[in-house]
Amino acid sequence: MQDLKTIEIETNPNPTASVIWLHGLGASGHDFEPVVPELGLPADAAVRFIFPHAPNLPVTINGGMRMPAWYDIKAMDIDRIVDTEQLMQSAAAVGRLVDQEIERGISSDKIVIAGFSQGGAVAYELGLSYPKRLAGIIGLSTYFATAGSVVVSEANRGIPINVYHGTRDPMVPESLGRMSVDKLKELGFSPSYQTYPMEHSVCMEEVVDIGEFLKRHLL
Repeated sequence: MQDLKTIEIETNPNPTASVIWLHGLGASGHDFEPVVPELGLPADAAVRFIFPHAPNLPVTINGGMRMPAWYDIKAMDIDRIVDTEQLMQSAAAVGRLVDQEIERGISSDKIVIAGFSQGGAVAYELGLSYPKRLAGIIGLSTYFATAGSVVVSEANRGIPINVYHGTRDPMVPESLGRMSVDKLKELGFSPSYQTYPMEHSVCMEEVVDIGEFLKRHLL
């Protein structure tokens, strides 16, 4: 996979921390741009937000139509039949963004990986397997597609993980969010799980909670 095109927002000059935030199926890096000023970060916080654009791929569940996707979804059953090879390629491409941030002077333990829906599945894979210690993982309305195959790095055992899900989600049922938490616990992690009375989206209460997570682990 080629290097990903991205959008960058810096809350102040000379960032000391980074958040790499992955969008969902059919969306783009622009999706979560408006969230940054709503997170409630301190006025002097210097955080670089990176919003990558997924490549355009044929998606089986949408009749083979090409659209921004981190990987193909072949069936919408409860376990989600996905193209794991493509998911791994996307995780590797996002991993190169992490490498780039380290080269730019950001300590790896000041980098958070966040992802919504499909992007969350990639965030789990990359965040758990990345060879250097990261600051945390945020899973938004998502599922753990590679729970049975992920190779957890020793550096990221015990990494903070917050999982957020809507109780009315018709696209990724909340049961999948809870299953992700259970699988993370089986792997030895202690994820936090929060729900909101919403569908497959993001709400302001959730945004505030994400901001608190970032303040705890990045600032």
